[in-house]
Amino acid sequence: MPTERLSYFHRGGNEPLLGATIPAHLAGITGRLPDNEAVVSLAQQRRLTYAQLEAAVEPLARGLLGCGFNQGDRIGIWSTNNIEWLLLQLATARIGAILVNINPACRSSELAYALQRSKVNGLFMIPAFRSSDYVAMLTGLIPELEHCDPADIGNPDLPALRRIVVYDPAAPEQSERPSPGFTTWGDVLAAGDAISAQQLATVTDLLDMDDPINIQYTSGTTGFPKAVLLTHHNILNNAWFSARAMHFSASDRLAVPVPFYHCFGMVLANLLCLSVGACIVIPGEHFDASETLRAVESERCTAIHGVPTMFIAELELPAFGIHNLESLRTGIMAGAACPPALMQRVMTEMHCSEILIGYGETEASPLTHLTTREDTLQRRVETVGTNLPHQEVKVVDVETRKTVPLDTVGEICFRGYHIMRGYYGDAGATARAIDDRGWLASGDLGSMDAGGYVRITGRLKDMIIRGGENIYPREIEDYIFTHPKVAEVAVFGIPDEYYGEDIMAWIQLHEGETTTADEIRDFCEDHIAHFKIPQQIWFVDEFPMTVTGKLQKFRMRELVVEKLAADKSGSSG
Repeated sequence: MPTERLSYFHRGGNEPLLGATIPAHLAGITGRLPDNEAVVSLAQQRRLTYAQLEAAVEPLARGLLGCGFNQGDRIGIWSTNNIEWLLLQLATARIGAILVNINPACRSSELAYALQRSKVNGLFMIPAFRSSDYVAMLTGLIPELEHCDPADIGNPDLPALRRIVVYDPAAPEQSERPSPGFTTWGDVLAAGDAISAQQLATVTDLLDMDDPINIQYTSGTTGFPKAVLLTHHNILNNAWFSARAMHFSASDRLAVPVPFYHCFGMVLANLLCLSVGACIVIPGEHFDASETLRAVESERCTAIHGVPTMFIAELELPAFGIHNLESLRTGIMAGAACPPALMQRVMTEMHCSEILIGYGETEASPLTHLTTREDTLQRRVETVGTNLPHQEVKVVDVETRKTVPLDTVGEICFRGYHIMRGYYGDAGATARAIDDRGWLASGDLGSMDAGGYVRITGRLKDMIIRGGENIYPREIEDYIFTHPKVAEVAVFGIPDEYYGEDIMAWIQLHEGETTTADEIRDFCEDHIAHFKIPQQIWFVDEFPMTVTGKLQKFRMRELVVEKLAADKSGSSG
C-alpha cells in the first residue's frame, strides 16, 4: 500500500537569505537611492528622502550612545505612528539596542507590566494622545519623575529604567520637559555631540545579524501578552521576502494605517519598504478610514495594508465613492481571518487587484504564508497561500503531535530563520512554544494541500466541541459574512449543560440594516450542517478587539457568560 502523503512543506527559494544587519542593508539602499522619498507623514506635514532619513537617524543614534545606551539595552517606544517612531526604530538598530514596542493604548498597569517584563532601560514617549495623558499616567506610576535627575530615575519597582524621553511629534526638538525627571528629544540629540561619527560607525560595524534587535508583545487576543525576542536576521529577511512576493520595488508607495508598534506595521510596512527603497506613507497617528483613503488618493499610493476590520471600515464609509483609488495595485490583508467576500470587494471596489492575504504570528517575525498575484482567484480568497522562501511548515495532530496527511485539519507548525529567539525572560513559555526540534506551534488549526497551500480553520482554543462534534468557527463566519446585511461576524463557543458547548454568533449589520436571528439561521440552512448553525445570535454595534483590529473572542465569551448568569440569577430571584 502506498504511503499517504503527509502535510509537510519546505520552500528553499531561489534567492539566498540576506546576511546583513538592518543598518548595513539600509546603507546599501540609501547609497543607491538617496533621492527616493523614504517616508511621508501627512499629519506632521513632513517628507524625508533616503538621504535625509539617514541624516536624521545618525544624530539620534549618536545621542543614544551619548545618553549611555549600548548594545543589548532595551529601549521602549510608547507612541502612535509618526516619523520619530521610525527614526528610533532605525537608531536603536544602528547601535544594537533592543527596541521594545509598547501598545499606545496601554493603561498604567499594562505599561508597568511591559516595562518590568522587558527590563526596559529607556523609554521614549509622546506626552498625550486624545484623552490619554501619557505623562500623567507615567508620573503616577513613577512619582520620582517630579524631582529626580533625568539620568537617575531610581524607582524601586523599575530598577532597570534609567531614562525617560518625551517628544512632541509636532516639534520634536522643541519638546518641553513636563517635570524634572524627564529627558527631552533635544537633550538626546545634544548628548550626541560628544560622540563622533567614527565612534558610531565602530559600534555599528561590531553588530551581527543574529543579535536580538526587537521585543514585540503578542497581541493578547487570548490572555496576557508575552515578550517576543527577534533578531536582525529574523525581521529583515521576513520583510525582504515579503516585498519580493508582492513584486514591490523602489517605485511603490505604501499607505500604512496599521500601528507601528505591531509587527504588521514595523516589519511588514516600515522595514518592507526600506528593504527595497519604497516609500512609507503615514496617513495619521492612528487608524482613521477617511484619512487613509485621502492619503491613498493624494500620495498616489500603489499599495495599502490592513486587517479585515480596517478594510471593512474603509468600504463602509458613506463618502467612499468620492476617493480616486485607481493608483492602488497591491497590499496585504492579514492579522485576522480574511473573509473571501471582503477580499473580492477590496479587489474590485478599491482597485486592489493584486491584494494578498498574509498569515503568520509575532513569534514568526511575523509572516509565514502569503498568496501571490499569480494564484487563482479561488486560492487567493480561500487560502493564505504557501510559505515564504527558506521556511518549513507542517500540520500535526493536536494530541499525538504526529504529522497528519494532506487535507487533514491539525495544528500548523513552523521552522526556519524566522522563528523567534524566544520569549524574553520566560524560558518555560519558550520551551512550551518551540519543541526540541525547532518547531514553533502556532496554536492555529488548518490543513494543507499537495501544493503547500494552507487553509486556516481557526484558533485551537476557538474550536467548539458540541456534542462530540468538532466545529471550526471560521467556516461559519465566512458564510454568514456573505449575507448582504452583515458587516462583521464572530462565532465562538459558550457553555451548554447538554452539549458541553453551544455555538454563539455576534453580528454587526451594515448601517441602516435590520434583520432577525431567524433570518440568519434560515440563510445558513441549506449551506451549513444543521449542528453548525448558531442557535445563539446577538446583534451588536461593536466588538471587543485589540488595537490592531483582532476580535477578542475570549472577552465576548466572558460577556455572554456574565449576561446568562445574570439572567439566570434574576429569573430565580
